[in-house]
Amino acid sequence: MKKKPTDNAAIQLINWITERAIDGIPPLCSAENLALEYEIDTSYPDTEERIESLINWETSKNFTSGFITGLGGIITIPVSIPASMGASWVIQARMAAAIAKLAGHDIKSDRVKTFVLLTLVGDACKDVLKDVGIKVGQGLAKAALKNIPGKMLIEINKKVGFRLLTKAGETGAVNLIKMIPLAGGFIGGTFDAAACRVVGKQAKTLFYTPGNK
Repeated sequence: MKKKPTDNAAIQLINWITERAIDGIPPLCSAENLALEYEIDTSYPDTEERIESLINWETSKNFTSGFITGLGGIITIPVSIPASMGASWVIQARMAAAIAKLAGHDIKSDRVKTFVLLTLVGDACKDVLKDVGIKVGQGLAKAALKNIPGKMLIEINKKVGFRLLTKAGETGAVNLIKMIPLAGGFIGGTFDAAACRVVGKQAKTLFYTPGNK
């Protein structure tokens, strides 16, 4: 019988992801510097194009299983989850934070960090927000973010942590597929890339308001 994730494990995981996503972990730069690379590139006509390009590039990283495996080999995770999964979440959360930065949000803010983490659960983020009584349309208003109480942020963090730990326990079949040479790497890479794109689109929905330059 599998043990249910504990509050402590959930909080440990989300803190671990947040720290590495925001500050970066070699060879990945910080989320702020990642956003800056796109901000200073004048080839993009607007913020939306920058965000779309960022999502496409980070998705390609998640497809490359060798990159994920290499990154997973140099990280230490405080809870029992596959290193490759932890590495994928760091890449995805870093992308989401960079999108938030491009959209004009302060990614050092605890509130923004919580919503960055929330993107990792993809479409399920709507259920998490509904559970705590928050309604979000297209783009988070900075004023609305400031009104979210700290206790609610802690509750959201826990819910995200629990969902990620549960997901880690349910992906045994995918991990077995990845062990199959060639075909396994392709299937596993496709799975990771698809998950990354969902996170990117969710981050764009949460943080970006159409029409913003």
